[in-house]
Amino acid sequence: MNGRQYGASIRLEVADNCPKRVANFLLNQHSLNRSQHLFQVQGPVNLHRLGTWVNLLNAPELKYQPYTPGVPDKLGPKEDLLDVVRNEDILLHHPFRSFNPVVDMLWQVSEDPQILAVKMTLYRVGKKSPITDALMAAAQANKDVTVVVELRARFDEAANINVAQQLTAAGAKIVYGIVNYKCHAKLMMIIRKEGDVLKRYCHIGTGNYHINNAKLYTDYSLLTSDPIIGEDVHRIFQQLTGLSEELKLEKILHAPFTLRRQIVEMIEQEAERARSGEEAWIIAKMNSLTEASVIKALYRASQSGVKIQLIVRGICSLRPGIEGLSENIEVRSILGRFLEHHRCYIFHNAGAPKYFIASADWMDRNLHRRVEVCCPIEDPVLKSRLQYEMELYLNKTKKTWMMKPDGTYQKLPNKGIEAQEKLMRELKRKIR
Repeated sequence: MNGRQYGASIRLEVADNCPKRVANFLLNQHSLNRSQHLFQVQGPVNLHRLGTWVNLLNAPELKYQPYTPGVPDKLGPKEDLLDVVRNEDILLHHPFRSFNPVVDMLWQVSEDPQILAVKMTLYRVGKKSPITDALMAAAQANKDVTVVVELRARFDEAANINVAQQLTAAGAKIVYGIVNYKCHAKLMMIIRKEGDVLKRYCHIGTGNYHINNAKLYTDYSLLTSDPIIGEDVHRIFQQLTGLSEELKLEKILHAPFTLRRQIVEMIEQEAERARSGEEAWIIAKMNSLTEASVIKALYRASQSGVKIQLIVRGICSLRPGIEGLSENIEVRSILGRFLEHHRCYIFHNAGAPKYFIASADWMDRNLHRRVEVCCPIEDPVLKSRLQYEMELYLNKTKKTWMMKPDGTYQKLPNKGIEAQEKLMRELKRKIR
């Protein structure tokens, strides 16, 4: 049952051998109806609790081998991370690459007298987080610390309130974003005085600033000092902390204002090129796909001859492979050791592909009711990395399920190593 103090109970799960009198008692206590709200489960009722038993079990042959993420030498804890990011963009793929450099960069804020301010969004951060500790240390070191805390992060409301109180006590400024819009963007901006100029260093991620999630979820982190991206991030923080209207951004795509429209426009551009006989394709990876106008645009693009390959882990309202509608669309779901969480979009763009990482799925809530960011990846080396890694997900068929036209899934035959295993082997090695 729902363990919160507020909110209506909507579902009662019990084991299939639960005595009827016990089930009826629980239904009555929570004003639920047997026919609509009772679910009898054949097996463990609470898989989350079952996970605690797995951790206690001493059976290494039944568990994954321990894995330690790789860290490039140039991003070690003793390095000046801002100096590295000043000279090149860094793209980390978690959990194959450690999240520690992001944390270390934030810790350096309190230690560097030239750093004036840090701004950050927190959607999920967890309890006793080094992220929170680093922000508190920065505030106590008289840095200007501004944190946008999302109080409506499902299941983390109490934890986020506690974080906001701790940060306020340390001297940080806490704001709660735009009314009626969840702040789901993952942004950090560090402002440093270098000579006579102010330099912005940014982190843009596809996942939360949650240390444990960074060990279990696949996500991208972009570390950049690109001045245009820095200006875009600055304007987003101005909007989140003030009353500014819709922003005009140069590089970043921004929900709920421009992201949906620009995604549809890029899909339609591919369709137009396909109708002209040119090569046209789209590769996109996300957690869920439900937004109607995006799905309709993908159908039109398929009908025009655009090859579309989608990796959608969860809910997908689009149906692939339907003659005359979506025969040029593939949808696959990949399940592995780590939860596939990162969002990545690639558009062929007449032979000059556009690459994006994003906090947003192509869902109604992400594109219409949340503050989200979608950031271009422009460094040629990083673009090659993204292309290579997306092709791994498309070509390695182990632990892959393909959606059929009727919406059901069929597991593909296991062939060789899976994408996650290959990335673990490749990215664990240090880059020298």
